[in-house]
Amino acid sequence: MDTSAAAEDADALTIGRRVRQLRTARGMTLDDLAAAVGRAPSQMSMIETGKREPKLTQLQAIARALGVTIDALLEGEPLDERSAIEIALERAMRGQTFQALGIEPFRIAKSVPTDALRALLALHGEIDRLKDERAATPEEARRANVELRHLMRRQDNHFADLEAKASEILTAVRHSGGPLTQRSASEIAAYLGFTLHYAADLPQTTRSVADLANGRLYLSGQVQAKGDARTAVLQALSSRMLGHAEPRSYAEFLRQRVETNYLTGALLMPEGHVVPMLAEAKSRKAISIEDLRDAYSVSYETAAHRFTNLATRHLDIPVHFLKVHESGTITKAYENDDVNFPTDRLGAIEGQMCCRRWTSRVVFDEDDRFNPYYQYTDTGNGTYWCTARVEASSEGLHSVSVGVRFDDTKWFVGRDTPHRGVSKHSVEVCCRRAPAELEERWRENSWPNVKTPRTLLATLPTGAFPGVDTTDVYEFLEAHAPA
Repeated sequence: MDTSAAAEDADALTIGRRVRQLRTARGMTLDDLAAAVGRAPSQMSMIETGKREPKLTQLQAIARALGVTIDALLEGEPLDERSAIEIALERAMRGQTFQALGIEPFRIAKSVPTDALRALLALHGEIDRLKDERAATPEEARRANVELRHLMRRQDNHFADLEAKASEILTAVRHSGGPLTQRSASEIAAYLGFTLHYAADLPQTTRSVADLANGRLYLSGQVQAKGDARTAVLQALSSRMLGHAEPRSYAEFLRQRVETNYLTGALLMPEGHVVPMLAEAKSRKAISIEDLRDAYSVSYETAAHRFTNLATRHLDIPVHFLKVHESGTITKAYENDDVNFPTDRLGAIEGQMCCRRWTSRVVFDEDDRFNPYYQYTDTGNGTYWCTARVEASSEGLHSVSVGVRFDDTKWFVGRDTPHRGVSKHSVEVCCRRAPAELEERWRENSWPNVKTPRTLLATLPTGAFPGVDTTDVYEFLEAHAPA
Protein backbone atom coordinates (compact mmCIF):
# COMPACT_ATOMS: atom_id res chain seq x y z
CA MET A 1 0.00 0.00 0.00
CA ASP A 2 1.30 3.52 -0.87
CA THR A 3 1.03 5.08 2.61
CA SER A 4 1.69 8.63 1.43
CA ALA A 5 -1.18 8.47 -1.09
CA ALA A 6 -3.44 6.72 1.42
CA ALA A 7 -2.78 9.40 4.03
CA GLU A 8 -3.87 12.09 1.57
CA ASP A 9 -7.06 10.23 0.62
CA ALA A 10 -8.05 9.13 4.14
CA ASP A 11 -10.76 11.06 5.96
CA ALA A 12 -9.51 12.96 9.03
CA LEU A 13 -12.64 12.07 11.01
CA THR A 14 -12.25 8.36 10.31
CA ILE A 15 -8.54 8.38 11.19
CA GLY A 16 -9.22 10.27 14.42
CA ARG A 17 -11.94 7.85 15.54
CA ARG A 18 -9.70 4.89 14.71
CA VAL A 19 -6.83 6.37 16.76
CA ARG A 20 -9.15 6.95 19.72
CA GLN A 21 -10.60 3.43 19.57
CA LEU A 22 -7.18 1.78 19.40
CA ARG A 23 -5.94 3.98 22.25
CA THR A 24 -8.87 3.18 24.57
CA ALA A 25 -8.69 -0.52 23.65
CA ARG A 26 -5.10 -0.53 24.93
CA GLY A 27 -6.04 1.27 28.14
CA MET A 28 -4.04 4.38 27.24
CA THR A 29 -5.10 7.88 28.23
CA LEU A 30 -4.82 10.85 25.90
CA ASP A 31 -1.86 12.04 27.96
CA ASP A 32 -0.15 8.64 27.61
CA LEU A 33 -0.44 8.70 23.81
CA ALA A 34 0.64 12.35 23.59
CA ALA A 35 3.76 11.60 25.67
CA ALA A 36 4.58 8.55 23.53
CA VAL A 37 4.56 10.57 20.30
CA GLY A 38 6.07 13.73 21.76
CA ARG A 39 3.04 15.95 21.23
CA ALA A 40 0.82 18.05 23.48
CA PRO A 41 -2.43 16.39 24.61
CA SER A 42 -4.42 19.24 23.03
CA GLN A 43 -2.85 18.42 19.64
CA MET A 44 -3.70 14.74 20.01
CA SER A 45 -7.26 15.68 20.97
CA MET A 46 -7.65 17.70 17.76
CA ILE A 47 -6.40 14.72 15.73
CA GLU A 48 -8.82 12.34 17.45
CA THR A 49 -11.79 14.66 16.88
CA GLY A 50 -10.88 15.13 13.22
CA LYS A 51 -10.23 18.85 13.57
CA ARG A 52 -6.62 18.48 12.47
CA GLU A 53 -5.37 16.29 9.66
CA PRO A 54 -2.21 14.51 10.86
CA LYS A 55 0.93 14.50 8.75
CA LEU A 56 2.42 11.21 7.60
CA THR A 57 5.27 11.41 10.12
CA GLN A 58 2.76 11.95 12.95
CA LEU A 59 0.72 8.96 11.82
CA GLN A 60 3.84 6.80 11.78
CA ALA A 61 4.66 7.85 15.34
CA ILE A 62 1.08 7.21 16.51
CA ALA A 63 1.07 3.77 14.85
CA ARG A 64 4.30 2.81 16.63
CA ALA A 65 2.92 4.02 19.98
CA LEU A 66 -0.25 1.95 19.49
CA GLY A 67 1.64 -1.10 18.25
CA VAL A 68 -0.08 -1.25 14.84
CA THR A 69 0.91 -0.65 11.25
CA ILE A 70 0.15 2.66 9.62
CA ASP A 71 -2.17 0.79 7.25
CA ALA A 72 -4.40 0.00 10.25
CA LEU A 73 -4.91 3.74 10.82
CA LEU A 74 -5.67 4.44 7.16
CA GLU A 75 -8.48 1.92 6.72
CA GLY A 76 -11.47 3.57 5.07
CA GLU A 77 -14.10 2.34 7.53
CA PRO A 78 -14.33 2.93 11.29
CA LEU A 79 -14.02 -0.01 13.66
CA ASP A 80 -17.58 -0.14 15.04
CA GLU A 81 -21.16 1.08 14.50
CA ARG A 82 -20.93 3.81 17.15
CA SER A 83 -17.91 5.36 15.45
CA ALA A 84 -19.64 5.23 12.06
CA ILE A 85 -22.66 7.07 13.50
CA GLU A 86 -20.48 9.66 15.23
CA ILE A 87 -18.56 10.32 12.02
CA ALA A 88 -21.77 10.68 10.00
CA LEU A 89 -23.15 13.16 12.54
CA GLU A 90 -19.87 15.10 12.64
CA ARG A 91 -20.02 15.47 8.86
CA ALA A 92 -23.66 16.54 9.04
CA MET A 93 -22.83 19.21 11.61
CA ARG A 94 -20.20 20.64 9.28
CA GLY A 95 -22.62 20.69 6.34
CA GLN A 96 -24.92 23.36 4.96
CA THR A 97 -28.10 22.14 6.65
CA PHE A 98 -26.85 22.68 10.22
CA GLN A 99 -25.26 25.98 9.24
CA ALA A 100 -28.47 27.23 7.58
CA LEU A 101 -30.43 26.39 10.75
CA GLY A 102 -27.89 28.21 12.91
CA ILE A 103 -27.03 25.05 14.90
CA GLU A 104 -23.51 25.18 16.27
CA PRO A 105 -21.51 21.92 16.09
CA PHE A 106 -21.16 20.25 19.50
CA ARG A 107 -18.86 17.67 20.99
CA ILE A 108 -20.31 14.18 20.92
CA ALA A 109 -19.69 12.88 24.43
CA LYS A 110 -19.48 9.18 25.26
CA SER A 111 -22.50 9.63 27.53
CA VAL A 112 -24.79 10.50 24.60
CA PRO A 113 -26.80 7.33 23.78
CA THR A 114 -26.30 5.82 20.33
CA ASP A 115 -30.07 5.88 19.76
CA ALA A 116 -30.05 9.66 20.27
CA LEU A 117 -27.32 10.03 17.64
CA ARG A 118 -29.36 7.89 15.24
CA ALA A 119 -32.38 10.13 15.82
CA LEU A 120 -30.34 13.26 15.08
CA LEU A 121 -29.07 11.72 11.83
CA ALA A 122 -32.61 10.72 10.83
CA LEU A 123 -33.86 14.26 11.47
CA HIS A 124 -30.99 15.69 9.42
CA GLY A 125 -31.89 13.36 6.53
CA GLU A 126 -35.56 14.33 6.71
CA ILE A 127 -34.72 18.05 6.68
CA ASP A 128 -32.56 17.53 3.59
CA ARG A 129 -35.38 15.58 1.91
CA LEU A 130 -37.96 18.28 2.62
CA LYS A 131 -35.55 20.94 1.37
CA ASP A 132 -35.09 19.01 -1.87
CA GLU A 133 -38.88 18.76 -2.27
CA ARG A 134 -39.37 22.49 -1.77
CA ALA A 135 -36.65 23.11 -4.34
CA ALA A 136 -38.65 21.27 -7.00
CA THR A 137 -40.81 24.26 -7.90
CA PRO A 138 -42.45 25.02 -11.25
CA GLU A 139 -39.70 27.60 -11.83
CA GLU A 140 -37.05 24.90 -11.40
CA ALA A 141 -38.96 22.73 -13.87
CA ARG A 142 -39.00 25.53 -16.43
CA ARG A 143 -35.28 26.14 -15.99
CA ALA A 144 -34.58 22.42 -16.39
CA ASN A 145 -36.72 22.33 -19.54
CA VAL A 146 -34.84 25.30 -21.01
CA GLU A 147 -31.44 23.76 -20.31
CA LEU A 148 -32.49 20.43 -21.78
CA ARG A 149 -33.95 22.08 -24.89
CA HIS A 150 -30.68 23.97 -25.44
CA LEU A 151 -28.78 20.68 -25.21
CA MET A 152 -31.13 19.05 -27.71
CA ARG A 153 -30.75 21.98 -30.07
CA ARG A 154 -26.94 21.82 -29.91
CA GLN A 155 -27.09 18.13 -30.83
CA ASP A 156 -29.86 18.52 -33.45
CA ASN A 157 -31.97 16.35 -31.13
CA HIS A 158 -29.73 13.39 -31.99
CA PHE A 159 -28.07 11.31 -29.24
CA ALA A 160 -25.47 9.04 -30.81
CA ASP A 161 -24.87 7.05 -27.60
CA LEU A 162 -28.57 6.17 -27.33
CA GLU A 163 -28.68 5.16 -31.01
CA ALA A 164 -25.68 2.88 -30.40
CA LYS A 165 -27.34 1.34 -27.33
CA ALA A 166 -30.52 0.61 -29.32
CA SER A 167 -28.47 -1.01 -32.10
CA GLU A 168 -26.60 -3.15 -29.55
CA ILE A 169 -29.83 -4.42 -27.97
CA LEU A 170 -31.56 -5.12 -31.31
CA THR A 171 -28.51 -7.01 -32.56
CA ALA A 172 -28.49 -9.10 -29.39
CA VAL A 173 -32.09 -10.25 -29.97
CA ARG A 174 -31.47 -10.63 -33.74
CA HIS A 175 -34.09 -8.12 -34.85
CA SER A 176 -33.83 -8.08 -38.63
CA GLY A 177 -35.88 -4.98 -39.39
CA GLY A 178 -39.43 -3.75 -39.81
CA PRO A 179 -41.84 -3.13 -36.93
CA LEU A 180 -40.67 -4.44 -33.57
CA THR A 181 -43.11 -7.15 -32.51
CA GLN A 182 -44.49 -7.75 -29.02
CA ARG A 183 -42.50 -10.99 -28.98
CA SER A 184 -39.31 -9.06 -29.75
CA ALA A 185 -40.05 -6.73 -26.84
CA SER A 186 -40.38 -9.81 -24.62
CA GLU A 187 -37.07 -11.14 -25.97
CA ILE A 188 -35.40 -7.85 -25.05
CA ALA A 189 -36.79 -8.24 -21.53
CA ALA A 190 -35.41 -11.79 -21.33
CA TYR A 191 -32.03 -10.64 -22.66
CA LEU A 192 -31.89 -8.08 -19.83
CA GLY A 193 -32.82 -10.73 -17.27
CA PHE A 194 -36.51 -9.89 -16.76
CA THR A 195 -39.68 -11.90 -16.98
CA LEU A 196 -42.93 -10.07 -17.79
CA HIS A 197 -45.89 -10.23 -15.42
CA TYR A 198 -49.27 -8.59 -15.97
CA ALA A 199 -51.09 -7.50 -12.82
CA ALA A 200 -54.60 -6.19 -12.31
CA ASP A 201 -53.57 -4.25 -9.19
CA LEU A 202 -50.65 -2.27 -10.59
CA PRO A 203 -50.26 0.94 -8.50
CA GLN A 204 -52.31 3.75 -10.05
CA THR A 205 -49.38 6.17 -10.17
CA THR A 206 -47.25 3.82 -12.31
CA ARG A 207 -47.19 2.44 -15.85
CA SER A 208 -44.88 -0.39 -14.80
CA VAL A 209 -42.90 -1.56 -11.79
CA ALA A 210 -39.56 -3.38 -12.00
CA ASP A 211 -38.59 -5.82 -9.23
CA LEU A 212 -34.82 -5.60 -9.59
CA ALA A 213 -34.18 -8.16 -6.86
CA ASN A 214 -36.14 -10.91 -8.60
CA GLY A 215 -35.88 -9.85 -12.25
CA ARG A 216 -39.62 -9.33 -12.70
CA LEU A 217 -41.29 -6.53 -14.68
CA TYR A 218 -44.91 -5.85 -13.78
CA LEU A 219 -47.26 -4.20 -16.28
CA SER A 220 -50.97 -3.46 -16.29
CA GLY A 221 -53.14 -6.47 -17.02
CA GLN A 222 -55.94 -4.25 -18.32
CA VAL A 223 -56.42 -3.76 -22.05
CA GLN A 224 -55.68 -0.11 -22.81
CA ALA A 225 -58.00 1.76 -25.16
CA LYS A 226 -55.04 3.84 -26.28
CA GLY A 227 -51.35 3.20 -26.19
CA ASP A 228 -48.89 0.59 -27.38
CA ALA A 229 -48.13 -2.51 -25.30
CA ARG A 230 -44.59 -2.60 -26.70
CA THR A 231 -43.92 0.97 -25.58
CA ALA A 232 -44.81 0.20 -21.96
CA VAL A 233 -42.34 -2.70 -21.91
CA LEU A 234 -39.55 -0.80 -23.66
CA GLN A 235 -39.91 2.34 -21.55
CA ALA A 236 -39.67 0.25 -18.39
CA LEU A 237 -36.59 -1.58 -19.68
CA SER A 238 -34.88 1.52 -21.09
CA SER A 239 -34.05 2.84 -17.62
CA ARG A 240 -32.31 -0.45 -16.85
CA MET A 241 -30.43 -0.43 -20.17
CA LEU A 242 -29.19 3.08 -19.41
CA GLY A 243 -28.24 2.33 -15.81
CA HIS A 244 -30.41 5.10 -14.38
CA ALA A 245 -30.15 5.63 -10.63
CA GLU A 246 -32.54 7.49 -8.33
CA PRO A 247 -32.65 11.08 -9.67
CA ARG A 248 -31.00 13.65 -7.39
CA SER A 249 -32.73 16.67 -8.94
CA TYR A 250 -35.66 17.54 -11.14
CA ALA A 251 -33.26 18.26 -14.01
CA GLU A 252 -31.84 14.74 -13.71
CA PHE A 253 -35.35 13.28 -13.50
CA LEU A 254 -36.32 15.16 -16.67
CA ARG A 255 -33.16 14.11 -18.49
CA GLN A 256 -33.83 10.47 -17.58
CA ARG A 257 -37.35 10.69 -18.99
CA VAL A 258 -36.07 12.17 -22.25
CA GLU A 259 -33.41 9.46 -22.54
CA THR A 260 -35.95 6.74 -21.80
CA ASN A 261 -38.37 8.00 -24.45
CA TYR A 262 -35.56 8.48 -26.96
CA LEU A 263 -34.21 4.94 -26.50
CA THR A 264 -37.71 3.51 -26.73
CA GLY A 265 -38.22 5.31 -30.05
CA ALA A 266 -34.83 4.11 -31.30
CA LEU A 267 -35.78 0.51 -30.50
CA LEU A 268 -39.18 0.78 -32.17
CA MET A 269 -37.73 2.62 -35.19
CA PRO A 270 -34.02 1.73 -35.56
CA GLU A 271 -31.77 4.39 -37.06
CA GLY A 272 -30.17 1.92 -39.46
CA HIS A 273 -33.56 1.02 -40.95
CA VAL A 274 -35.34 4.37 -40.83
CA VAL A 275 -32.64 6.58 -42.35
CA PRO A 276 -32.51 4.70 -45.70
CA MET A 277 -36.31 4.90 -45.89
CA LEU A 278 -36.27 8.64 -45.24
CA ALA A 279 -33.40 9.24 -47.65
CA GLU A 280 -35.28 7.38 -50.39
CA ALA A 281 -38.43 9.39 -49.65
CA LYS A 282 -36.42 12.63 -49.81
CA SER A 283 -35.05 11.61 -53.22
CA ARG A 284 -38.69 11.29 -54.40
CA LYS A 285 -39.66 14.50 -52.59
CA ALA A 286 -42.22 12.46 -50.70
CA ILE A 287 -41.30 12.57 -46.99
CA SER A 288 -44.40 11.82 -44.90
CA ILE A 289 -44.76 11.38 -41.13
CA GLU A 290 -47.82 9.22 -41.84
CA ASP A 291 -45.78 6.84 -43.99
CA LEU A 292 -43.19 6.60 -41.23
CA ARG A 293 -45.91 5.92 -38.68
CA ASP A 294 -47.51 3.19 -40.78
CA ALA A 295 -44.22 1.50 -41.74
CA TYR A 296 -43.32 0.90 -38.08
CA SER A 297 -46.80 0.56 -36.53
CA VAL A 298 -46.24 3.38 -34.02
CA SER A 299 -48.24 6.41 -32.96
CA TYR A 300 -48.08 9.63 -34.95
CA GLU A 301 -46.34 11.32 -32.02
CA THR A 302 -43.64 8.62 -31.88
CA ALA A 303 -43.06 8.92 -35.63
CA ALA A 304 -42.90 12.71 -35.39
CA HIS A 305 -40.43 12.56 -32.49
CA ARG A 306 -38.28 10.05 -34.33
CA PHE A 307 -38.23 12.25 -37.42
CA THR A 308 -36.85 15.15 -35.37
CA ASN A 309 -34.09 12.82 -34.08
CA LEU A 310 -32.90 11.96 -37.58
CA ALA A 311 -33.92 14.76 -39.96
CA THR A 312 -31.11 17.24 -39.36
CA ARG A 313 -28.29 14.76 -38.77
CA HIS A 314 -29.05 12.52 -41.76
CA LEU A 315 -31.20 14.57 -44.15
CA ASP A 316 -29.80 18.05 -43.50
CA ILE A 317 -33.30 19.35 -42.73
CA PRO A 318 -33.74 21.60 -39.64
CA VAL A 319 -37.15 21.04 -38.03
CA HIS A 320 -39.47 22.04 -35.23
CA PHE A 321 -41.91 19.94 -33.21
CA LEU A 322 -44.92 21.01 -31.14
CA LYS A 323 -47.40 19.19 -28.96
CA VAL A 324 -50.31 21.42 -27.97
CA HIS A 325 -53.24 20.67 -25.66
CA GLU A 326 -56.74 21.48 -26.87
CA SER A 327 -56.73 24.39 -24.39
CA GLY A 328 -53.94 25.94 -26.48
CA THR A 329 -51.15 25.23 -23.98
CA ILE A 330 -47.82 24.03 -25.37
CA THR A 331 -46.81 20.82 -23.59
CA LYS A 332 -43.75 19.79 -25.64
CA ALA A 333 -41.56 21.73 -28.02
CA TYR A 334 -38.33 21.43 -29.96
CA GLU A 335 -36.77 23.53 -32.71
CA ASN A 336 -33.51 24.00 -34.55
CA ASP A 337 -34.95 25.85 -37.57
CA ASP A 338 -35.06 29.29 -35.88
CA VAL A 339 -38.82 29.38 -35.52
CA ASN A 340 -39.81 31.83 -32.76
CA PHE A 341 -41.99 30.11 -30.19
CA PRO A 342 -43.53 32.15 -27.35
CA THR A 343 -41.45 31.93 -24.17
CA ASP A 344 -41.61 33.14 -20.59
CA ARG A 345 -38.94 35.29 -18.95
CA LEU A 346 -36.82 32.17 -18.30
CA GLY A 347 -36.98 31.14 -21.95
CA ALA A 348 -39.32 28.20 -21.34
CA ILE A 349 -41.77 27.26 -24.10
CA GLU A 350 -43.75 24.59 -22.24
CA GLY A 351 -46.81 26.09 -20.54
CA GLN A 352 -47.08 29.02 -22.95
CA MET A 353 -50.14 29.61 -25.12
CA CYS A 354 -49.71 28.66 -28.75
CA CYS A 355 -50.82 31.21 -31.33
CA ARG A 356 -54.41 30.72 -32.55
CA ARG A 357 -53.21 31.08 -36.13
CA TRP A 358 -50.44 28.52 -35.90
CA THR A 359 -51.00 25.10 -37.49
CA SER A 360 -51.02 23.38 -34.08
CA ARG A 361 -54.12 25.36 -33.05
CA VAL A 362 -55.90 25.65 -36.40
CA VAL A 363 -55.94 21.84 -36.79
CA PHE A 364 -58.40 21.53 -33.88
CA ASP A 365 -61.01 23.33 -36.00
CA GLU A 366 -60.71 20.86 -38.87
CA ASP A 367 -63.56 18.36 -39.28
CA ASP A 368 -61.38 15.84 -41.12
CA ARG A 369 -59.53 13.84 -38.49
CA PHE A 370 -58.57 11.01 -40.87
CA ASN A 371 -56.10 12.96 -42.99
CA PRO A 372 -53.18 15.17 -41.95
CA TYR A 373 -53.59 18.92 -42.01
CA TYR A 374 -50.95 21.03 -43.79
CA GLN A 375 -50.44 24.79 -43.57
CA TYR A 376 -47.98 27.50 -44.57
CA THR A 377 -47.60 30.20 -41.93
CA ASP A 378 -45.94 33.57 -42.52
CA THR A 379 -44.08 34.84 -39.44
CA GLY A 380 -41.79 37.73 -38.67
CA ASN A 381 -38.95 35.23 -39.02
CA GLY A 382 -39.91 33.78 -42.39
CA THR A 383 -42.45 31.30 -43.73
CA TYR A 384 -42.86 27.84 -42.23
CA TRP A 385 -44.78 24.78 -43.40
CA CYS A 386 -46.26 22.33 -40.90
CA THR A 387 -48.06 18.99 -40.93
CA ALA A 388 -50.28 18.24 -37.95
CA ARG A 389 -52.66 15.69 -36.50
CA VAL A 390 -54.96 15.55 -33.48
CA GLU A 391 -54.65 12.59 -31.10
CA ALA A 392 -56.54 11.67 -27.95
CA SER A 393 -54.82 11.18 -24.58
CA SER A 394 -55.83 10.71 -20.95
CA GLU A 395 -55.69 14.51 -20.55
CA GLY A 396 -57.86 15.30 -23.56
CA LEU A 397 -57.02 16.08 -27.16
CA HIS A 398 -53.54 17.09 -28.27
CA SER A 399 -52.22 18.19 -31.62
CA VAL A 400 -48.82 16.98 -32.77
CA SER A 401 -47.09 18.93 -35.51
CA VAL A 402 -43.78 18.89 -37.35
CA GLY A 403 -42.63 21.87 -39.39
CA VAL A 404 -39.79 23.09 -41.58
CA ARG A 405 -38.65 26.32 -43.21
CA PHE A 406 -40.16 27.23 -46.57
CA ASP A 407 -37.05 26.22 -48.53
CA ASP A 408 -37.25 22.66 -47.16
CA THR A 409 -40.93 22.19 -47.96
CA LYS A 410 -40.03 20.74 -51.37
CA TRP A 411 -39.08 17.42 -49.75
CA PHE A 412 -42.51 16.75 -48.20
CA VAL A 413 -45.88 15.34 -49.14
CA GLY A 414 -48.47 18.08 -48.57
CA ARG A 415 -46.39 20.98 -49.90
CA ASP A 416 -49.19 21.83 -52.36
CA THR A 417 -51.65 22.71 -49.58
CA PRO A 418 -53.77 25.84 -50.14
CA HIS A 419 -53.94 26.61 -46.41
CA ARG A 420 -52.22 29.84 -45.39
CA GLY A 421 -51.86 31.69 -42.11
CA VAL A 422 -50.10 34.72 -40.69
CA SER A 423 -48.69 34.55 -37.17
CA LYS A 424 -46.48 36.74 -35.06
CA HIS A 425 -46.89 34.34 -32.17
CA SER A 426 -43.75 35.46 -30.39
CA VAL A 427 -45.31 38.95 -30.16
CA GLU A 428 -47.99 39.57 -27.55
CA VAL A 429 -50.25 41.63 -29.78
CA CYS A 430 -50.59 38.76 -32.29
CA CYS A 431 -53.32 36.88 -30.48
CA ARG A 432 -52.46 36.75 -26.79
CA ARG A 433 -54.23 40.10 -26.40
CA ALA A 434 -57.80 40.59 -27.48
CA PRO A 435 -58.56 42.93 -30.40
CA ALA A 436 -58.72 46.53 -29.18
CA GLU A 437 -62.44 46.89 -29.95
CA LEU A 438 -63.39 43.80 -27.94
CA GLU A 439 -61.10 44.73 -25.08
CA GLU A 440 -62.59 48.21 -24.83
CA ARG A 441 -66.12 46.80 -24.70
CA TRP A 442 -65.54 44.00 -22.20
CA ARG A 443 -62.47 44.82 -20.10
CA GLU A 444 -64.50 46.47 -17.34
CA ASN A 445 -67.61 44.32 -17.85
CA SER A 446 -66.31 40.79 -17.36
CA TRP A 447 -64.92 38.65 -14.57
CA PRO A 448 -63.94 35.12 -15.61
CA ASN A 449 -63.21 32.53 -12.91
CA VAL A 450 -59.96 30.96 -14.04
CA LYS A 451 -59.48 27.20 -14.03
CA THR A 452 -56.09 27.31 -12.31
CA PRO A 453 -53.67 24.57 -13.37
CA ARG A 454 -52.68 22.41 -10.41
CA THR A 455 -48.96 22.94 -10.99
CA LEU A 456 -49.31 26.72 -10.90
CA LEU A 457 -49.77 26.80 -7.14
CA ALA A 458 -48.28 23.46 -6.06
CA THR A 459 -44.73 22.22 -6.14
CA LEU A 460 -43.85 19.51 -8.59
CA PRO A 461 -44.50 15.88 -7.62
CA THR A 462 -42.08 14.87 -4.88
CA GLY A 463 -40.33 11.75 -3.69
CA ALA A 464 -37.56 9.51 -4.97
CA PHE A 465 -39.52 9.10 -8.19
CA PRO A 466 -41.64 12.27 -8.64
CA GLY A 467 -45.36 11.60 -8.93
CA VAL A 468 -45.13 7.98 -7.75
CA ASP A 469 -46.68 6.77 -4.48
CA THR A 470 -43.72 4.71 -3.29
CA THR A 471 -45.67 3.15 -0.41
CA ASP A 472 -48.11 1.64 -2.93
CA VAL A 473 -45.18 0.42 -5.03
CA TYR A 474 -43.35 -1.23 -2.14
CA GLU A 475 -46.55 -2.87 -0.84
CA PHE A 476 -47.29 -4.12 -4.37
CA LEU A 477 -43.80 -5.63 -4.72
CA GLU A 478 -44.03 -7.22 -1.27
CA ALA A 479 -47.34 -8.84 -2.21
CA HIS A 480 -46.15 -10.13 -5.61
CA ALA A 481 -42.55 -11.11 -4.87
CA PRO A 482 -41.85 -14.85 -5.21
CA ALA A 483 -41.69 -16.73 -1.92
